Amino acid sequence: MAQPGTLVAVLAAGSGSRFAGPGHKLEAPLGDATVLERSVAGALAADVGPVVVVLGATAFPLPPAAGALANPDWERGLATSLQVAIAHARSIGANRLVVGLGDQPLVTPVAWRAVAVSDARIAVATYDGVRGNPVALDASCWDDMPESGDEGARAVMRLHPEWVREVPCPGTALDVDTVEDWTLTRRLLDERTD
Repeated sequence: MAQPGTLVAVLAAGSGSRFAGPGHKLEAPLGDATVLERSVAGALAADVGPVVVVLGATAFPLPPAAGALANPDWERGLATSLQVAIAHARSIGANRLVVGLGDQPLVTPVAWRAVAVSDARIAVATYDGVRGNPVALDASCWDDMPESGDEGARAVMRLHPEWVREVPCPGTALDVDTVEDWTLTRRLLDERTD
């Protein structure tokens, strides 16, 4: 069920330099889709608000239901992609931003929804007690987010633990950073769909 005033952003601007396989890691196949397509599909299936994908190093094909945002400063780190998403959220009058990563294809629609419906200033998905993604950010904390570097909300969560609510979620937020991660993700996906 859509959450009024909520924007969902999938960050997919990096170069994927740690992936030694052929092509960009986000284009690596997982069954009948790519890593990025599966990540975006989970966000879309959650149906909590419009979904945008922040692109930078590579322009990937996206599902028609997802919008694309360009991050020309992607080389300055993940925080710059978060800033692009925040700027777009402001421009459309959103008051909540739910953020995930394009290299986490096993994040379920249930996890996206559970984080989105939390009323905490910052809601973070946890998997077996470990914090991961997605993360929901209330507009009241957007100005506190870093403008560069490879940390997004994590730095703010350390400074303001009182703003944070952990939301237990099923599944895993495993990153596909290496070929070994991709192999493990394929195995987990096979197990989940059997």
